[in-house]
Amino acid sequence: MSRISRLPSSLIRAAACTGIAALTLTACGSGSGSGTANAGSGSVKVGLITKTDTNPFFVKMKEGAEKAAKDNGVQLVTAAGKFDGDNAGQVTAVENMVASGVKGILITPSDSKAIVPAIEKAKAKGVLVIALDTPTDPESAADALFATDNLKAGELIGEYAKAAMKGKTAKIAALDLAPGVSVGVQRHNGFLKGFGATDKDVACAQDTGGDQSKGQTAMENCLQKEPGINVVYTINEPAALGAYTALKAKGREKDVLIVSVDGGCTGTKAVKDGKIAATSQQYPLKMAAEGVKAVATYAKDGKKASGYTDTGVTLITDKAQDGVTSKDTAYGLDNCWG
Repeated sequence: MSRISRLPSSLIRAAACTGIAALTLTACGSGSGSGTANAGSGSVKVGLITKTDTNPFFVKMKEGAEKAAKDNGVQLVTAAGKFDGDNAGQVTAVENMVASGVKGILITPSDSKAIVPAIEKAKAKGVLVIALDTPTDPESAADALFATDNLKAGELIGEYAKAAMKGKTAKIAALDLAPGVSVGVQRHNGFLKGFGATDKDVACAQDTGGDQSKGQTAMENCLQKEPGINVVYTINEPAALGAYTALKAKGREKDVLIVSVDGGCTGTKAVKDGKIAATSQQYPLKMAAEGVKAVATYAKDGKKASGYTDTGVTLITDKAQDGVTSKDTAYGLDNCWG
């Protein structure tokens, strides 16, 4: 999302790549098709640090940042954790980007609390730090946050699931992210709020890390614990597709309602195909673009972005329910990512 201006020489570019060796650093060479380190041509440098560089969500985020860097005349430097949860790698990236002279850093924190000391050091050096998608803990540790309202995203699918059940008794499985991760907590709590339930009403809760194979295992475990599960909330669509695979193996795929969050193209197609009933779509490209613009503005006139900017969420389903606002998968596929 954030952009960094082009490094002044090939020597400095090489140093930047070497300095962030702890992360998966993309495009530190000359201008190849994926060369985010050379996106834009101005003297202002912007850093983008994502949780990983393989998740389609973050791939789309980087694309948005690259385009915004060019549009705003700044240079983008990017780094990503080796895995979701690689706080040490993100800390190294922050330190090296600050040392290289970035004006701002856009970051999707892998650990919302553990990253805070590194962010505070960056801010003390005059670097604008904007969290994307995932808030820091406390949220005020970053100068600003551009993100989906994850509580609202959860509420939307909770409201949808409640309406779709049409008064039937629900036996809920919650396939979550990981303990203490703010995005996962907010989506989980939002779902329960929208459904009108509490954690006491959840028959089985399992962590998946947002991974498809772990989602399948989690669903298998839940079916062993409570064979009568008929509603499945999942942290994201890979976990939802894992759950679908497990349910299909038991012949249950048609009588269990699966709802999710993200709105990636694969997930939205799964909604169209009937594997997932509904998903809350978010917009990573917009998060990135707005973040880069904010750093460019800060570099130009010293005006700092602050507070929370909601980048939007839309419920996507082809089986609309009365009283729940939604759009169909045609809209979802036009606006999906990945």
